[in-house]
Amino acid sequence: MSDEHKGLGHRVLGLFIERDPRPDEEIPPAPDGTAAVDAEASPEAAVAAPTPGPEVFQTAPPAPEAGTGNVDFDAVFDAAGIPAEERGQVDRARELLANLPAETPAAVKKQIVAASLKAFGIPIEQIVAASTQEIQALEGYIQAGATQAESFRAEAERKAAAFEQEIQRIREAAEARVREQQAASSACSAKKQEVQLILDFFGAGGPGTPGTAA
Repeated sequence: MSDEHKGLGHRVLGLFIERDPRPDEEIPPAPDGTAAVDAEASPEAAVAAPTPGPEVFQTAPPAPEAGTGNVDFDAVFDAAGIPAEERGQVDRARELLANLPAETPAAVKKQIVAASLKAFGIPIEQIVAASTQEIQALEGYIQAGATQAESFRAEAERKAAAFEQEIQRIREAAEARVREQQAASSACSAKKQEVQLILDFFGAGGPGTPGTAA
């Protein structure tokens, strides 16, 4: 984390608490009197693992960038029908959390983020709902991509097998043609010997012999 981000985190931290509580101390309430966010009672703790299905996307999401696999996440979330404003709220919460000092206790981080979001007028439930939608969209994108990749691989294997069969057929045809030519050459050589007997009998020699007709 850069010094600038650390400084921002400490400033944000100072807006809501004066010092980090020790493990045996009670988490102080937020300045507006609201209780600290409880990890067990927080809305995000009650969110079940996403189970994306075919209904995740309203339109077809874009394919990954060819050759790199890079993903246009905004386009994926657009295809899932997640409003840009809600995605921006998720980004704001994530950036706020990332800018907090690493040594800040988790419970205090929850308190700070919750109070900050409330100050911005953003309900935590809305952040959780949008985050869940994003995770569902990403899971759906992964599943759909895996299905398409497997289908492509299976089709490629089928075509490769067909090509291999065709190559084997061509090779067998070529070998058969060579065998046919070898058999024909043997037959022609045997026939030549039969005819040569006649020439030898009459002393005519053979084609190309000096003094004889070709």
